[in-house]
Amino acid sequence: MTRNIPLEGVEHPDHRVKFRLSPGDIQAVRFGISPGHEMVHAVRAMLRPAQHPLQWGWLRQARERVPAEPFRLLADVIGADGYLPDFLTATPRWDLTPEEELLALRTAAVAGMRVDFGKMVLRSTGERRAALRRMQGHPEHARALIAEAWERVWDALLAPLWPQLERILRADVAVRSRTSATEGIGRMASGIHPSVSWSDDAVRVSLRRHSEDVDCRGSGLVLVPSVMGSAGCMVLTEPPAQPTLFYPAHGVTAGWAGDTADTASALAALMGGARAEILLAAHVARTTSQVAADAGIAVSTASHHLGVLRASGLVTSTRDGARMLHLRTPLGEAVVGAAL
Repeated sequence: MTRNIPLEGVEHPDHRVKFRLSPGDIQAVRFGISPGHEMVHAVRAMLRPAQHPLQWGWLRQARERVPAEPFRLLADVIGADGYLPDFLTATPRWDLTPEEELLALRTAAVAGMRVDFGKMVLRSTGERRAALRRMQGHPEHARALIAEAWERVWDALLAPLWPQLERILRADVAVRSRTSATEGIGRMASGIHPSVSWSDDAVRVSLRRHSEDVDCRGSGLVLVPSVMGSAGCMVLTEPPAQPTLFYPAHGVTAGWAGDTADTASALAALMGGARAEILLAAHVARTTSQVAADAGIAVSTASHHLGVLRASGLVTSTRDGARMLHLRTPLGEAVVGAAL
């Protein structure tokens, strides 16, 4: 894996990763989300707050909840900048959950971990290098400790705010998907970040420390928005991983971690409390009965509200056997994201 994180305005003018695409690969450009990517950048924001001003609101809430020993272990593995090891993140997908991310970490291949530890040892000094060497020598034990630390730090720092994070990520994808459909994938890709440009056969990303040509022909490219990784773009290029571009999600402000009640109130003022509650919970597919039970209303009332939301283009309803499942549309994701 090769990942580089440039701070705004300091990309090396000659350092550029080029993702080469064939005409057929255009159809294979897709979006994903990565709980693991959010996690590693949450740790880095804690380590260097001055470099992550958009996380200051979150930091004020989260710093008192940090579990000291698990955080120290993750800080040694992740580091404050630069290279990130493969095994910390699964392949990003649209429906990837934190639980799946943790399972992938618990079952990460030991051989790959040894390679990643070796790369980190070369990039570290002092006590951190010594700790990484110990992990490299006992990767199975290190994997168990890292997974346990990941779970504890996630539960303390990000789990309470994952609904907000996920809404922002999905809203970003919804807006960019619409741009791709209405204005073309080139316009969408060029608007991802100032360091990203699009040409007839490639997506180019200016980075601080790395240059590479990546042949995506046959594999496509995964585009992954990030809330915590707001300082710049990163790339994943080393096989067998699928070529991936991580970029700052659109519209992230220092207040993104505000109380979810504020979001619910804003939406309630727009569409009414019951419909706002239904829309906020519609990031997962639910039956009409489940919607009614979650909202504490009658099934007939839930059906009426879902009909209004569906007619407004905010919710889609699809039949699954005898069941009807309701889920937010891209427009619904954008509305919820805007309310944040």
